[in-house]
Amino acid sequence: MAGVEDRVVVVTGAGNGLGREYALLLARGGAKVVVNDLGGARDGSGSDSAVADIVVEEIREAGGQAVANYDTVATEEGAAAIIETALTAFGAVHGVVNNAGILRDKAFHKLDAAEWDLVTRVHLAGGFHVTRQAWPHLREQGFGRIVVATSTSGLYGNFGQANYGAAKSGLVGLVNTLAIEGARHGILANAVAPIAATRMTQDVATAEVLAELPAAHVAPVVGYLMSEECSDSGTVVVAGGGQVHRVQYFQSKGFSFTETPSIDEIAANWSRITDMDAAVPGVNPVG
Repeated sequence: MAGVEDRVVVVTGAGNGLGREYALLLARGGAKVVVNDLGGARDGSGSDSAVADIVVEEIREAGGQAVANYDTVATEEGAAAIIETALTAFGAVHGVVNNAGILRDKAFHKLDAAEWDLVTRVHLAGGFHVTRQAWPHLREQGFGRIVVATSTSGLYGNFGQANYGAAKSGLVGLVNTLAIEGARHGILANAVAPIAATRMTQDVATAEVLAELPAAHVAPVVGYLMSEECSDSGTVVVAGGGQVHRVQYFQSKGFSFTETPSIDEIAANWSRITDMDAAVPGVNPVG
């Protein structure tokens, strides 16, 4: 695969499902891969170093280069150890795929603070910590690729996933800013919302539906976003089942008031404010 040969890429949560497919594909393309996985269960409990080791062995048996890391993404110390593994084993880091994640699904009225904190700490804080530890190295070398795993639950919402959806939407906000700050340093940052059959989705769809959503279908999208050929940054794509499409914020034409409006004036013009018929791509008016 063009564009990743000899690049050092960290893939978090690479012991199963999507992360494993990303690691295998990147390694086949000649990348040197850090296979990070704590080896915990879907809800974040437990750990098992064999999970990452198995993927590393699979890569090496196929002639690729990989090293395992078992640290958590949820702390600054764990993230530092992940990036240090890349530097020690391969002497550099060129890209990060922030894929690690857990689920603690509950209807909002039953969701407690501990479940909120745990999920957002792994997904959102984890994406921050690992990227932040890699960032100085990417800036110094004038090249970097960041991919975060967002979700349609974050883009559109999903019952029982307030914690997960908020974290995944937050990662899009992170990517939007990283794209701006990384531009002058050759660093691109993008987001992928995968739709795939993994242990994270095993009970959210029928077996027939999941059979049409192999995780391997998503991996080439991530591979392209990590490559030298990719020039997009700040882009969000949904990928699954052989279909890939872009998601983008749009803003309505809106309505302008000459003076501070009353509540009644807002109400009277609400349909014009929210009408999306003449919508255009959204921009930050103060950015």
